[in-house]
Amino acid sequence: MNTKSMLLAGATALMFAAPAVAAQEAPAPTAPADQPAAEENGDIVVLGFGQARQVQTVTAADLERLTPGTSPLKAVSKLPGVNFQSADAFGAYEWSTRISLRGFNQNQLGFTLDGVPLGDMSYGNVNGLHISRAAISENLASTTVAQGAGALGTASTSNLGGTLQFVSRAPSNDADIVASGTYGSNDTWRAFVRADTGDIADGLKGYLSYGFLTTDKWKGYGVQRQHQANAKLVKDFGDRGAITAFLNFSDRRENDYQDLSYDILRRRGYYADNISNDYPLALQIGQVYQNQAARAGNANAVLPYPSAGLTFPAGIGTVDDAYYDAAGVRRDWLGGITFDAKLTDMLSIVSTSYGHKNKGQGSWITPYVGSPAGVADGNGGTLSAASPLSFRTTEYAIRRAGNLTSVALDTGANRLEVGGWYETNTFDQARRFYGMTSAATPNRNVRDFQNNPFFTQWNGKYDTETIQYHVADTLTLDRLTLSGGWKGMQVRNQATLRTGSLVSGRIQSRDWFLPQVGAVFHLGGGAEVFASYTENMRAFVSSATTGPFATTQAGFDGIRNTLKPETSKTGEGGVRLRSGGLQLSAAGYYIHFADRLLTFSNGSGIQGNPPTLNNAGDVESYGAEVSAFYRVMRPLTLFASYSYNKATYQDNVVDAAGTILTATKGKTVVDTPEHMAKGEIVYDDSRVFGRVGADYMSKRYFTYLNDQSVDGRVLVDASIGFRFGDGFGFFRGFAIEGSVTNLTDEQYISTIGTNGYTASGDNQTLLTGAPRQWFVTLRRGF
Repeated sequence: MNTKSMLLAGATALMFAAPAVAAQEAPAPTAPADQPAAEENGDIVVLGFGQARQVQTVTAADLERLTPGTSPLKAVSKLPGVNFQSADAFGAYEWSTRISLRGFNQNQLGFTLDGVPLGDMSYGNVNGLHISRAAISENLASTTVAQGAGALGTASTSNLGGTLQFVSRAPSNDADIVASGTYGSNDTWRAFVRADTGDIADGLKGYLSYGFLTTDKWKGYGVQRQHQANAKLVKDFGDRGAITAFLNFSDRRENDYQDLSYDILRRRGYYADNISNDYPLALQIGQVYQNQAARAGNANAVLPYPSAGLTFPAGIGTVDDAYYDAAGVRRDWLGGITFDAKLTDMLSIVSTSYGHKNKGQGSWITPYVGSPAGVADGNGGTLSAASPLSFRTTEYAIRRAGNLTSVALDTGANRLEVGGWYETNTFDQARRFYGMTSAATPNRNVRDFQNNPFFTQWNGKYDTETIQYHVADTLTLDRLTLSGGWKGMQVRNQATLRTGSLVSGRIQSRDWFLPQVGAVFHLGGGAEVFASYTENMRAFVSSATTGPFATTQAGFDGIRNTLKPETSKTGEGGVRLRSGGLQLSAAGYYIHFADRLLTFSNGSGIQGNPPTLNNAGDVESYGAEVSAFYRVMRPLTLFASYSYNKATYQDNVVDAAGTILTATKGKTVVDTPEHMAKGEIVYDDSRVFGRVGADYMSKRYFTYLNDQSVDGRVLVDASIGFRFGDGFGFFRGFAIEGSVTNLTDEQYISTIGTNGYTASGDNQTLLTGAPRQWFVTLRRGF
């Protein structure tokens, strides 16, 4: 508690030490050519005027209305077609964080930060990192969502169904210190500070920032903690361009929540969780399970733990009801340098080189594998007796580097762009087991990186080489703007197994022509119509736990020559209108999704069984999205959106002989709500500010045969604050804000699919959502 108090006090002291000047809004970054610039008043750019695709942007001003530390993914969740889920109030708990667009799940989308690829941002990401680790939320200037298809130059091999492009803020021209401190429910402490150098000399400027978050879990026992640092340096050459360098660091350690099934929820209740406060109970459950396993094949077998018997303790129905503990640990370094130069009046070049290093560990204290006597205890000694529990990890190490370069020729009416992306990625992944004691006090902490395993189940090295290029052209003819081009990619995957019985081998994805065309016609009076058509491909990933290598050698050899990468063809069109303070948008789309790969989970997640990969044929999606933004008067704005999506599997899952394995034809795609409606009221008169937002989502299926689903829900968040201006003396430039998440204290299922999906029946793959929580923030300089 003293450490937390000191951190928060330090941030507060920096606020008071800063010059007492009025808060200044961070300058908006220069938007890429394919994105709309943020409006000067800081509002969300609802419609993406001038774009041939459905493109919408949320600015830093919108993110600042949420609780500090909130994921930018939660900020864009109000946009039409965006399905965002998380089990925590911040939307940053990675095991639970999920985002999907128009029926495409997270690993079928593309994500970038200042153009640098973040991979597919899935948990246990093999080719990138989550935005909550890549940048501190206060350092983001905008988030742009392309619901149907990203720009041709997007550095992603997974953007079948859209992209999210994050842009970090530029350093300020004025020297300043910006800081905030937050306290709230579950002993949440968060501190943030950013020091801007201002213009040091001839356009040289930068900033250094630090963020800290610690919060107790809202149920069960454990904490979620993160340290982050972001640094950026810019040398601005005026009209000739700029050189930008950045370096970001994150150390995130979070205790997990227990994955649940409907059966567990019925028996143990909404607040069921890991039993991290009761190691003796965890030992007893493990002993009973080991006894049951011994007797399963032989009724006369000697029990390994005779005193424990064969019956679980009261309140425990199965060995999967309550594990002792689980956690995710991630440490990342992400850096790069961008050269942005105007070579002539018409010719310009942008080139970014980047590198990313990650060390990660996902852990469970498992009752499925015991620890033998004599193995290392992690503290310099050995275990004196066998234990029914062990510390199971999935360990990660990413070392990737790449370059993105694009050259543009702008002749006024026509803009031609040619670019390329190259990346090499070495990913090490291993499944290891470490000794856990049979004494009453545990000997290892799940939030620490472990050493001295007693068993390595498998260990592999996975290399990926990515080559992508694009050609894009935009032609403006009076009121008509035409755009078109194509991209091509080749991704080579190599698996080298060091230990175990998984896969060694090669596979690749390649398509050198993926076209995109679009048109925008300006009708006059602030109205325009748009239409586009796009083809995309999702490349295979190199991993032991997902994709074609996540099986046995025999299984891989059987599919390597016939397995096809997923592809999509998207057509969309709509109309936009802007008149005074009113903005309206309506869009419709149709998507043909071919060679959909379904991953079937086998057993509970803690067992770590290889999933089954099947080609489910085609998926058809169609729908409509409507959104409206209205500035009633200068302080008061309203926003609302509605989306309808119908996504169904068009084929059954069959084996090589054509026999039906799973009758998915006509079934709704998992985790795809048919209806979503969002609304928001914002008031900001520069002194008093507040926000109320509501989010409705209809039911979602979590089995491929649609026999299990979670109900729809409505979530309401609210905040209110006050800025101290002239007349407040020492406090001038400060603001105080209170916020509440899940205002109505709704009990609901938040994330589904945490442990994958099965064909039918109940599955331990659900997480409950956080109850009502409150937070108070004092900040300066925003």
